[in-house]
Amino acid sequence: MIPINHELIELDVPAESAEAAIQKAGELLVQAGKVEASYVEAMIKGYQDVGPYIVLAPGIAIPHARPEHGVNEQCISVIRLEKEVVFGHPSNDPVRLVCSIGGVDSTSHIGMLQALSGILGNKEKLHVLLTTDNKEEFLSVF
Repeated sequence: MIPINHELIELDVPAESAEAAIQKAGELLVQAGKVEASYVEAMIKGYQDVGPYIVLAPGIAIPHARPEHGVNEQCISVIRLEKEVVFGHPSNDPVRLVCSIGGVDSTSHIGMLQALSGILGNKEKLHVLLTTDNKEEFLSVF
């Protein structure tokens, strides 16, 4: 089960950089009270320090940080970018979907990653996420 609802989804979000895309996905989690602003800062710093390892599949980035950086409860937000953004990954760029996740301990994010990979690895479901303008339809994929 992926803990997501309407307030954690945003479609066709403008972002000019990887950092801006991570910030915007993270802001949804902050606004919902799922994480602290420090968690979003840690996700961006992780990307800046370690690079585009968060681009786990073609067109899909899954930024995250350690729970102690400010996770209040297990969470995920998903934004679809208005235009693709280059994160610097050698084979999975450019990115169109940014799925920010927050786990409450060192292993809880693994279940979310497994559930996400089942959705994002399904061509029909991924097509809906990349093309629909209907938030209900987008949410139904999860």
